[in-house]
Parts: sequence; C-alpha cells; structure tokens
Amino acid sequence: QVQLVESGGGLVQAGGSLRLSCAASGRTFSNYGMGWFRQAPGKEREFVAAISRSDGSTYYTGSAKGRFTISRDNAKNTVYLQMNSLKPEDTAVYHCAADRTMWRIINGEYTYWGQGTQVTVSS
Repeated sequence: QVQLVESGGGLVQAGGSLRLSCAASGRTFSNYGMGWFRQAPGKEREFVAAISRSDGSTYYTGSAKGRFTISRDNAKNTVYLQMNSLKPEDTAVYHCAADRTMWRIINGEYTYWGQGTQVTVSS
C-alpha cells in the first residue's frame, strides 16, 4: 500500500501561484510514477501532470503546459506541483496519484490516490 497526503491548497487570486505537495509513505517512493489530477464540481476528473519514477520525464495536459511544473524529491518521498498564472478555471480539488508507471497515471489507471486539497482561484 502507498499512502498519499496532499497539502498546499488554498484561495488565491487569478494570476497568483500555489505549490502543492504530496507526501507518500508505505512503499519505496522511487519505484512509483507520480501524478496529479483534479476534479471540479460537476465535472469529470481531469489529468494534470505526471512524472516518471526513473529519469524524471514529465507530461502535462494542454492547459497546464507552461504554467504548472511537476517535480519530485525522492529523498523526501514527496511530489510537488508548482502552479503559476492561475486562472479561475483551475479551481478544483487536486489529488495526487501513484502507480508503477507514469503512463498508467496519464491513462487514469493509477492504483493509489490521495484525498485531495482544494484550490480556489478568484477572479
């Protein structure tokens, strides 16, 4: 089992920044691809970003490219999502996810996920 706990959400004005963190425990963190997805009220869950377990390769959904950066610190068992130039449409609960490969996360097939942290962007 892998336990994931997100933090760092909050209320921010449009154009502002937030950095989300996801602390993992339970298994060897470096063995897992990690990612973020989000879900707004009444909307489908949406993939945001993922990072590989091995070479640090990253992948982003179109709306996140150029504004969000995913990174990981294997020594701290933590994955981050730096979000800049936030827009009201980024408002959602952000969850982190873990699986053996980054590609399973991108395809929505992740095995582990956290409870999420709320991000609200005001206009």
